Amino acid sequence: MAQLDRRLLAAVAGVAGVLILAACANSPDPQPMSASSTVALTVASATGSAPTTDSPQPLDQEVSGYTGFISPTGNVSCAIAVNLARCDIIDRDWSPPPRPADCEFDYGQGISIAPGEPATFVCAGDTTFGAEEVLPYGKAITAGALRCESAESRITCRDVQTGNGFTISRQAYQIF
Repeated sequence: MAQLDRRLLAAVAGVAGVLILAACANSPDPQPMSASSTVALTVASATGSAPTTDSPQPLDQEVSGYTGFISPTGNVSCAIAVNLARCDIIDRDWSPPPRPADCEFDYGQGISIAPGEPATFVCAGDTTFGAEEVLPYGKAITAGALRCESAESRITCRDVQTGNGFTISRQAYQIF
């Protein structure tokens, strides 16, 4: 029952988070971030090529507006748009770094990255939870210079132009 309450609270908070993300987005050309602009996440499979022994490359879904997605386990939820990629996590075996003195909201529930900026821990009173679309393992989604990839062991989001980014999973996080 507590797990159901937690999921329901996360879904309600996710809707509020979408609205807050839209209001807090810092971009010279902000994209609207509302539930009505969410793009359904569908990934077409490759056709016409013979199977290879190499690891398959993630198939890419490109979006121009705000899109939310969750990991196949449901433990990580992300939001991506051309001006921000952010992933929040429910259960983790690690602790974030100490809360910055200027953070007056919840801290460390996720990590975000904006184009041309380093990845940072989230200081916000919202969450990305609420999305229902699953980004399957081995798949990726791109919005502008930002790309998020789903793997069995983690979700990785990066700025493909600078190489800055982060990975997040139950076991660990990495900012690079």
